[in-house]
Amino acid sequence: MADKTEDKGATGADFPGFDPKSVEAYLVKDPQALAVNMARALESLGQAASLWLAPREKGAASDSFADPIIEAVRTLSKVAEYWISEPQRTFEAQTMLLSSYINIWTRSFAQLAGQPVAPEPEPTSPRKDRRFTDEDWTSNPFFAFLRQTYLVTCAWAEKLVSEAEGLDPETRTKAMFYLKQVTAALSPSNFAFTNPEVYRQTVATSGANLVAGMRMLAEDILAGEGHLRLRHTDATRFAIGHNMALTPGKVVARNALCEVLQYEPSTETVLKRPLLIVPPWINKFYILDLTPEKSFIKWCVDQGHTVFVISWVNPDSSHATKDWESYMGEGIDFALDTIEAATGETEVNAIGYCVGGTLLASTLAYHAQMKNTRVASATFLTAQVDFTHAGDLKIFADEDQIAALEKHMEATGYLASAKMASVFNMLRASELIWPYVVNNYLKGREPPPFDLLYWNSDATRLTAANHAYYLRNCYLNNRLSKGEMMLAGTVVSLHDITLPVYNLATREDHIAPAKSVFFGSALFGGEVDFVLSGSGHIAGVINPPGRAKYQFWSGAKPEGTFEDWLAEAEETKGSWWPHWHAWIRAKASDVVPARTPGSASHPTLGDAPGTYVLVRG
Repeated sequence: MADKTEDKGATGADFPGFDPKSVEAYLVKDPQALAVNMARALESLGQAASLWLAPREKGAASDSFADPIIEAVRTLSKVAEYWISEPQRTFEAQTMLLSSYINIWTRSFAQLAGQPVAPEPEPTSPRKDRRFTDEDWTSNPFFAFLRQTYLVTCAWAEKLVSEAEGLDPETRTKAMFYLKQVTAALSPSNFAFTNPEVYRQTVATSGANLVAGMRMLAEDILAGEGHLRLRHTDATRFAIGHNMALTPGKVVARNALCEVLQYEPSTETVLKRPLLIVPPWINKFYILDLTPEKSFIKWCVDQGHTVFVISWVNPDSSHATKDWESYMGEGIDFALDTIEAATGETEVNAIGYCVGGTLLASTLAYHAQMKNTRVASATFLTAQVDFTHAGDLKIFADEDQIAALEKHMEATGYLASAKMASVFNMLRASELIWPYVVNNYLKGREPPPFDLLYWNSDATRLTAANHAYYLRNCYLNNRLSKGEMMLAGTVVSLHDITLPVYNLATREDHIAPAKSVFFGSALFGGEVDFVLSGSGHIAGVINPPGRAKYQFWSGAKPEGTFEDWLAEAEETKGSWWPHWHAWIRAKASDVVPARTPGSASHPTLGDAPGTYVLVRG
């Protein structure tokens, strides 16, 4: 009987909460095949490492400027200094973490024993964590222990940052940002043998997934010429002018900095005032003309607007000295001259998106000084004019980092597109980096085709002079909002802008936070209609009425705090586009016969979307 009892215990009967069958999917079935494939995967990994090292050995690539790792260590060390400077604080920090670990250990043993398990602490974020959706993250004691340990460690580390005394707000914000970068990278979901889904796939395919993944890693480093160009979509499925940027139109003017596009009308009459769209130069304009179903440009044309769009050049070293004033004069003013020549109109409605809106605002402030009234109304889409609450991008815009960046750009005359793309990816690492690392390189799967992510990967270079001016005058010194920005020898003030303004923010924006956009509304000197759209920087703007997604808030005057405004604003389901169009028509509703692109003095130079947009970064 004793032998039988011992035998029963050895089979796991003492752990009724553990099902031996649950580990079958994790047991290697073909060790030889797995060994062969692991060798093949390591070979591709070695090739990837060689591709990364080669341009650095030749001096063709460098990672030295404004190194985020150095900045992260420098910032987080200030937090650590606070907690280890006194033994009592060190003990408190250790106790906080150890008590959480003991609770996890207790729950894990209760789960193994088949006993009722104490509930886990409620997550701090209301969003479901997509990294841990696989059932085994909860049901399998090993992976459940890993997940819980990781999450409580992250929460503990964030608490250390938030409760560290003596940190100025800028340092605390930096510390929290860099901490989240570190914790996102160290998630157990990012490693093959601590991610249950990847582990099972590796066993089921004898490691073929890792062979395919390491091959893709080598291909992506080769495509990035020594830098990892993380693929977010199947780029072979998209082509500008073939299944993207399809709204019919013509190039009606071109200079060294931009092309001006005019779109074919789709209505018999059009609004008398033409519409000029000033997109950001950090990305390409066709986010506003992605597909016919999602195209803001096409929708505007269909509502009876004569639409003109600036398509910025993808700069190279020859554009090194093109600065903020160049983008004003050779961009916005050049487009306004083109519109007047093409239509005979001296008044236009203008839209500025993101940094294109910042440029438009500063240009209008300069126009006010010059008594230039060609822009009759201005719409700003997720555009900041005050950078007090500019969000995580301010982390990369202190004096040391800007100086290092300027020194780097001196060598080429521009900032490479990959550098800016990596910054934007870091802002949303949990969405734009690690899910694709797992999918592409661990699971060995090609990402599905997605037009928005194709556009996101089609990054542009930035001229040295303009980018340095933008960082220093906006992010670092906030001169535009203070009335201290100098343009063409004149100090400009946003208060001089007295024309009607439609100021759109998006609620989940991580680039131009809603609070920042709202704060800037008070700086204009005329009537401002502040509107808040649901979702983020892109989806909140590109939200066609036909999709019936999200919502927007409007109606309240942009006074007091953002929270007070939101409490008084009226929520409307669906897209903000019709609301904006009604606002435009209320300002000037006169119509004229539809206009075709170009004129005798401005013959067309080719079909939209033009040639500048086709140049890859």
